[in-house]
Amino acid sequence: MDIGINEKDRKKIAEGLSHLLADTYTLYLKTHYFHWNVTGPMFNTLHLMFETQYNELALAVDAVAERIRSLDFPAPGTYREFSKLASIPESEGVPKAQDMIRELVAAHEAVCRTARSVFPVVEKAADEASADLLTQRLQVHEKTAWMLRSLLEK
Repeated sequence: MDIGINEKDRKKIAEGLSHLLADTYTLYLKTHYFHWNVTGPMFNTLHLMFETQYNELALAVDAVAERIRSLDFPAPGTYREFSKLASIPESEGVPKAQDMIRELVAAHEAVCRTARSVFPVVEKAADEASADLLTQRLQVHEKTAWMLRSLLEK
């Protein structure tokens, strides 16, 4: 394979993107779980918001996994692999709506930190395609975290 990025750098990038994939999938699962189980006065708003968010995340996991594959490395795809790679904790029980929001804010912020951690190797390798993907993901997660935080205002 010769795309202008050496194998060592492609491997480092794929490893970083694998962490991003695990965080994104974990966030997808958490958001879908909250969509199913949210209750309370904000039910309709949150139910619809969470649905929009998990649908976007479903597309994102595919984009991240396909970028890993385009670097010629296998994308992780099992719960075992994701649990080792992800930085987002699972929820304990079914949180109240406000706690769901807080957990999702923290999870979106965690995905941002993971995405940012991959930039140094991506920039060193001049991997513009991965940099573009990371930038797009950061924009989505930062905006979503802001929108969710706004729901916590009193």
